[in-house]
Order: sequence, then structure tokens, then C-alpha cells
Amino acid sequence: MAEQTTFPEGVGRAADPPHGSPVLPGVQPDAVATKSDAAVVRDALGVGIAVGLSGFAFGVTSAGSGLSLLQTCALSLAVFTGASQFALVGALAAGGNPYTAAAGAFFLGVRNSFYGLRLSQLLALPRTLRPFAAQWVIDETTAVTLPQPTRRAARIGFAVTGLTLYALWNLTTLLGALGAEALGDTDAWGLDAASPAVFLALLAPMLKSTTERITAAVAVLLALGLLPVLPAGVPVLLSALAAPAVLFLGGRRNGTNGSTATTRTDTADSSTVKTPMVKTTTADTTTADTKAADTTAAKENR
Repeated sequence: MAEQTTFPEGVGRAADPPHGSPVLPGVQPDAVATKSDAAVVRDALGVGIAVGLSGFAFGVTSAGSGLSLLQTCALSLAVFTGASQFALVGALAAGGNPYTAAAGAFFLGVRNSFYGLRLSQLLALPRTLRPFAAQWVIDETTAVTLPQPTRRAARIGFAVTGLTLYALWNLTTLLGALGAEALGDTDAWGLDAASPAVFLALLAPMLKSTTERITAAVAVLLALGLLPVLPAGVPVLLSALAAPAVLFLGGRRNGTNGSTATTRTDTADSSTVKTPMVKTTTADTTTADTKAADTTAAKENR
């Protein structure tokens, strides 16, 4: 029977996740040992506070587009997705049809449903909490939750980011709507660019590999190219096609390289096999000639 080897604590196997929380797929064990609850809370608060303050920009923009204080605050409380809210008030400010503006905001918010599919697996929340958690499924909570190494850390990151952002976003929306008159022409301030700028700041550090950078670049080109010809929100959804396109082309390239490498290996193997066969045939011929000479010599001696 094979001898069983016992490793010291922390040697030869991954350290146990803190608090018994399962390690999420694709996460290195070292990250589990170094990611504390305090670090997760710190990161979540940083994102929640930074993005929550941009609700002031929405409040100002919404009031400037003609919406009342009650309508502005109701949007932040019920919709709570900055990009869709800015798209709605932007279309209304430009004189667009309210139904068309609402449709564009809806299409832009559809992306959150895809976030929810992924987060539901990571968080594994009880059924009673899922309807309440769904309100917080947005870009920022997803960005904080996905990199976490354990389910416990993911839940903490999601909860702290969602709570901080929801509270600050609604508070600053109220302040922005109240202070819109003091700012005058809100278009001159360019406050509608605040939310996209914050989202890009969150996204950029996550693009670590070449494939991810190429996918992001293709998505940007698709969105910009389709923006003049499609309704608001639709170009953003169609830009998601960049991911399967880049993966498909990358897979074909890897498959071609693999086929070339396999062909070279087969050729090398064939050469290796043929060489000994030639040598063996030559050796056999030499042996046969030697035996024939011995036989002739024996006959002559007789």
C-alpha cells in the first residue's frame, strides 16, 4: 500500500477559505487568503461613494429637462440605473417622444438582466431576498462582486456597494434637482457625461488580457457606428456581439495554429519511424550477404 504523505499546514494544498466560504471558480487560492472582509468593505465603499455622488448630475440634468422634483426623485428610487435615467431625460430634453424615450431607456437597462444571470449563481441568495437584491443589480455592484474570491466576499461587496450607492444616489438626486435653478444652463456643465465616465473608470482596470481589450475596442466601434442609425439603447445591446465575434475568431486562429503544429509533429514522427526501418533493412541485407559468403566458402572447402 502506498505511503501517505502528510503536509504541514499551508504547504502542498490551498489554504481553507475564510469563514468556511466556498472558493468561487477561476480564483487563485492565494487571493482567498489575502482578501479580508475589511478590504472588501473598503473597495465597495469607495465605488459606492464615488458613483453615488454623480447622482447630483442626474438631478440637475433631469430638472433642466423639464421633469418635476417628484418625477426626478421617483426615477432614482424606482429605476436606479444611471445610464437609463440619463438616456430618458436626455431624450426628453431634446424634445423626443416620451414613449420613444422610455423605450430607449428600457433597451439600455436590459443589460442588467444579463448581470443578474451571473450574480444569481455567485450570490446564491434565498428566494425571499432575490426581489429586493434585483433592484441593486447594476454596473457598479456587478463590477465589485465579480472579482471576489469567495461567496461571502461577493455577498459583502454586493450588499455594501448596493446600499451605499442607492442611499447616496437618491440623496444627491434630490440635492441636484433642488439646486438646478442656481446652476442655470445645465447643458453647459456637461454633467450628463459623469455617469459614463465613472463606468469607464471601473471597467478599465478589469481589462487585463489582450482578448478583453480587443473585445472592448470592438464593442466601442460597434456602438459608435450604430448610434446614428438605431434608437437609443439598441447600439449598446448590439455591441455585446463583440464578445462572441472575438472569441470565434480567436478560436479559429488557435485551431489553425493547432492543426499546423499537429501536421509538423506527424511529419517529424514519420521521419523518425522511417529512418530505423532503412537502417534495419540495410543491416538485414548485410547479414544475408555474410551468410551467403559463409555458405559458398563451406562448399569450396568440401
